[in-house]
Amino acid sequence: MLIKRKHSLPIAVGAVAAMLLVLLATGAAAHTGPRVSVAESVPVELLPLQQPVARFQHVVHTIAREIRVAEHERELRAEEAAARKRRQRFAQLPGGVTMATLDAIAACESGGDPTAVSADGTYRGLYQFDQGTWESVGGHGDPAQASPAEQSYRAALLYSRSGSSPWPVCG
Repeated sequence: MLIKRKHSLPIAVGAVAAMLLVLLATGAAAHTGPRVSVAESVPVELLPLQQPVARFQHVVHTIAREIRVAEHERELRAEEAAARKRRQRFAQLPGGVTMATLDAIAACESGGDPTAVSADGTYRGLYQFDQGTWESVGGHGDPAQASPAEQSYRAALLYSRSGSSPWPVCG
């Protein structure tokens, strides 16, 4: 029987594969020890390594939470200190006007924006001063360019002199 050369290689490979299967089958049958698959052995070997990793992750998360809490507490303390400083600075406002009254006027007049300017440019700042009124209470320059603290002080002076009449809608 003649076999062409191009068919001889696949036949030879098939024969070698068949012999290997026979050897493996007989060798596997002769094996009498416990059978452990690779999938079963990996977790057993990794378990001792996973515990320190889990502990490390727990420590990192705990420290991160403590840092966030400390930052939040620091922010709260800073806000409280700023509010306390503001109350002390305006504790002695002229004419006995309260900061709450001035805050209400500012919210109504300018929406609380110290740089607010009316559409025609006449009224400026938190309390919408016109230039003449601003200068009458000791202000210099543009009211909208003055600090909010100065604007509040000048509004308190005006309130102590004229009451709420300078702010007919909001006062």
